[in-house]
Amino acid sequence: MSVDLKSRYLGLELKNPLMASASPLTGDLDVLKRLEDAGAAAVVLPSLFEEQIEHEEMALLQLEEAFANVHPEATIGYFPEMESYNIGPDQYLEHIAQARKALSIPVIASLNGSTPGGWTRYAKLMQDAGASALELNVYLVAANIDETSSDVEARYIDLVAGVSESVSLPLAVKVGPHFSSFAHMATRLVGAGAKGLVLFNRFLQPDIDLATLEVKPGILLSTPFELRLPLRWIAILKGRIEASLAATSGAHSADDVVKLLLVGADAVMMASALLKHGPEHLAEVLKGMTRWLEEKEYVSVEQMKGSLSQKHSPDPSAFERANYMKALISYTSERS
Repeated sequence: MSVDLKSRYLGLELKNPLMASASPLTGDLDVLKRLEDAGAAAVVLPSLFEEQIEHEEMALLQLEEAFANVHPEATIGYFPEMESYNIGPDQYLEHIAQARKALSIPVIASLNGSTPGGWTRYAKLMQDAGASALELNVYLVAANIDETSSDVEARYIDLVAGVSESVSLPLAVKVGPHFSSFAHMATRLVGAGAKGLVLFNRFLQPDIDLATLEVKPGILLSTPFELRLPLRWIAILKGRIEASLAATSGAHSADDVVKLLLVGADAVMMASALLKHGPEHLAEVLKGMTRWLEEKEYVSVEQMKGSLSQKHSPDPSAFERANYMKALISYTSERS
């Protein structure tokens, strides 16, 4: 008897729990088709960054003003109207529409806003373009020394509530783990309107170029070790909040996916492994996951999902600090 691989995420029925998360891969329509052919149950498009749109619009305005001072006729027809430039969200919205037309799986839009009005405005546009759901990519580094932790948390809650009230799409919130009480923050996000949480956003860290003495951006692909952070928190939250839970960061193999499902993930998102090995790697992961389920005689993903969450674990302390000394003792014993 074949295993039922279906899972539910944000109220959407997925043919299996594997999703392609936001990355350059999902910005290409041809690659999206390859991901679907490889077995992806849903895709998250790359984030639309409000800050980048504003930067491009400002640069164009500065260019127009500079030339207007040089040539009197510049104000009349010297440059095309701004609407004719390829800036703004139009290209992204067209990508949503094309992806929905080309694929039979859910297409989730991703938004990284910078202003309250921007979050709601672009969320509405994405809904109108046909997105199946919306992922809020909240990339906030709390660097203001005058801003309290309560202030920071309020900003998260306000933006989720604002977007939730402005659209009818199911809403997922992709956040980092850096809260003093993440479990409580998770309940507040759900209370503000989040139908799902994506754990966790990878805050990319800057580096220093010693040759130029400049701060430079850099990206490192995730490793399977990073799986442990979302694994722990999904295990803790499963069955304690009324929301879907998706894992991102660190899922590279079938074993990684199985672990996340066991602790309660409704969906497992992949990016780094697909960037490294290509979209077809997803098919290998899906095949390995299915084989494991068959060998363990599970009849469905739903049957095994959350069976090792903290709520159902025979050793709940394994997901908390009580396991710290045991891990240290185990490590030193192996080295002796």
